[in-house]
Amino acid sequence: MLEFDNVSKSFWTGKRRKVILDQASFRVELGNSLGILAPNGTGKTTIVNMMAGLEKPDEGEIRKSCRVSFPLGFMGGVVNKHSGRENVRYIARLYGLDPDYVEAFCRWLCGIEEYFDMPVGTYSQGMRSRLTFALLLALEFDIYLIDEGMPSTTDVEFNRKAGSILRDRLKDATVVVVSHQPSTLEKFCRSAAVLRDGQLYMFDTLEEAKRMYDYHA
Repeated sequence: MLEFDNVSKSFWTGKRRKVILDQASFRVELGNSLGILAPNGTGKTTIVNMMAGLEKPDEGEIRKSCRVSFPLGFMGGVVNKHSGRENVRYIARLYGLDPDYVEAFCRWLCGIEEYFDMPVGTYSQGMRSRLTFALLLALEFDIYLIDEGMPSTTDVEFNRKAGSILRDRLKDATVVVVSHQPSTLEKFCRSAAVLRDGQLYMFDTLEEAKRMYDYHA
């Protein structure tokens, strides 16, 4: 379970205080994926980062009793001066997994050949995306966090292999996906919430959430 208990978060923009959440309370139960609809610029990424533990709330408490992923496409754990091999082995140890397995899995899935043993700072954006996506799939979680849908690369073979593995993962995992497009949520969620003016409005069905979201659009 992932639970927000009276969580507040805001930022000072230089002109005013931008409220992301105002005493929000909700929970994500395992087996019940949640979609969050919110216009661009309202704090979707901040909420996902708080779920992952990358950002702290100003007030309130976030409780986790399961394994919650880093956001899909998140680059923060990868060190540019280290090779892909060094990065994935280090992160595998952080999560208590077999570094040999994680290295072999990522090397196979990425398909970046000799670049896997070169510094990540020399990678193209596409190669970096493939590395971080492969890492996410190598580390199994109970809840996967997706910000604005799936990351994309131009490598067709990678997309085919990674997409197949992710579909298998999501059969048994729970997803939290945030997007400004209802069509993105339809792929993953039955229940949904709408983020507006710092308040999170929870609905039992995606259709109910879409009606509120479209009404205020």
